[in-house]
Amino acid sequence: MHSVTQNISRYGPGILASLTIAMAAGFLSDHYGGPVMLFALLLGMAFNFLSEEGRCADGIRVSSSNILRIGVALLGARISIDQVMALGWYPVALVLGSIVSTILAGLVLAKLLHLDKYLGLLTSGAVAICGASAAMAISSALPKHEGLERNTIFTVVGVTTLSTLAMIIYPLVITTVGLDHTQVGIFLGATIHDVAQVVGAGYMVSEKTGDVATLTKLLRVAMLIPLVLSLVVSARLRHADDGAHAPLPWFLFGFVAVFAICNFSLLPAALIARLIDISRWSLVTAIAALGMKTSLGKLAAIGHKAIILIVGETLFLAILVLTEMKLTI
Repeated sequence: MHSVTQNISRYGPGILASLTIAMAAGFLSDHYGGPVMLFALLLGMAFNFLSEEGRCADGIRVSSSNILRIGVALLGARISIDQVMALGWYPVALVLGSIVSTILAGLVLAKLLHLDKYLGLLTSGAVAICGASAAMAISSALPKHEGLERNTIFTVVGVTTLSTLAMIIYPLVITTVGLDHTQVGIFLGATIHDVAQVVGAGYMVSEKTGDVATLTKLLRVAMLIPLVLSLVVSARLRHADDGAHAPLPWFLFGFVAVFAICNFSLLPAALIARLIDISRWSLVTAIAALGMKTSLGKLAAIGHKAIILIVGETLFLAILVLTEMKLTI
């Protein structure tokens, strides 16, 4: 009992601060529009001083790591096997090909720009799969190194900003190139980074486009499992000779378990909806905590080459998907 009281005293203030900022971000998003992840980041950065010293520091650290992993694990509740099967083989092949190609292109571009390969992997994985959520999950699986948190924050800010711009621009452009509503939905779902912006862009065109875009996007989210697992296995093999092992992240197994439980109808629909809400709020809380751990000065130090990298990856993905779709029509 004493240890529980100690933990509450040690971690409670920081967790409460992170949750408060997350709730404020949610309020702004609900009432004034805009991506909640971006609001959480910006508000968190404004309270950077809380993470540097004092009673909130430990709780902020836990919020940016443990609560993050809870949110990623519960993402499995958002994906349905029936949804994936309803898309047919073409979107599956398109998504798989574009994910692999975008990640490889990001690694090559990072090397050409003389940037850290882990930044290339982080940004390309976030662009290729599911934006901020993928950035957080990939960051958790990468080897800890100097600049990882700064790179993660940059990636979250970058993909959220680009995703918001794509939500506005893509529907205006793509409807002029001769695609039907289903094809437009596949394009939007396969190229826009974050789920919320995919939904917004899809239903901006039509209800059918919105449905297809959302299903295509959820298929991309499902690819988070093999990517993170491959990163962990790669890290373990790389350190096999020196006796060190990268730990297998429990959130990955949690993701698979939640996905299986929800798809075998072991939980009522109301509870699955609740798990999705918990996942969303856990991720927003974690991003608020990461924002508090990052100063604007450190973020600016990443340089213009990183901006070129993430914009280049975004354009590569859009052009690749559009070209592939035009060739198969």
